[in-house]
Amino acid sequence: MAVDSLSTTFAALSDPTRRAILAHLAAGPATVKELSAPFAMSGPAVSKHLRVLEHAGLIARGREAQWRPCRLEAAPLKEVAEWAENYRKFWDANFERLDEYLQHLKEKERNHEHGE
Repeated sequence: MAVDSLSTTFAALSDPTRRAILAHLAAGPATVKELSAPFAMSGPAVSKHLRVLEHAGLIARGREAQWRPCRLEAAPLKEVAEWAENYRKFWDANFERLDEYLQHLKEKERNHEHGE
């Protein structure tokens, strides 16, 4: 059974270490050593996270002489954003109803204070 790309992306994003790595790469390419610096984990553990991100298409690894920089690949994140956008209308409608209800409560309180 094939897994869709959105599921693969969400699985990769489910880990806070991988999200932190992506945040770091949003500032520009970095080496594995630079990416592993903020974490209390071994190089192989960080490399495992990088493999998951690479499999999901969220990063790409280059080769420049001795340097193997990792860089962010944002296309899968665009797919996540487009998916989430489908739910924006739902949340906007809920917030509008909540705002209307709060306005109703304020009006009711104002009327009560003025003895109406």
